[in-house]
Amino acid sequence: MFYQLAQVVGANVTYGVLVQKIVAGSPAAQAGFRNGTTNVDIDGQSYVIGGDLIISIDGNRIVNYDSLSTYLERNTLPGEKIAIGIIRAGTYMVVEVTLGTRPPPSS
Repeated sequence: MFYQLAQVVGANVTYGVLVQKIVAGSPAAQAGFRNGTTNVDIDGQSYVIGGDLIISIDGNRIVNYDSLSTYLERNTLPGEKIAIGIIRAGTYMVVEVTLGTRPPPSS
């Protein structure tokens, strides 16, 4: 998340991970996360906005996708419940998620 994207999204933070797409049947889908619905281009980069913005896990700040991935790999296991702090439509909330196994990379 960076300043221009935060402005477009309407977030009051310039960190976090924008949820652009949710895999059907995934733990995120089961927990009720919302994916983006509107495509925007900022400085030649395409984003899907309108979804949730992940800003913390179990109270630990998540600044970008790398910090999200690193936190999950180092601190969690499949089957664990974690509390994910999100901003949805300008409102902060916490969503509980029971983790699954990470799917293999798509080819």
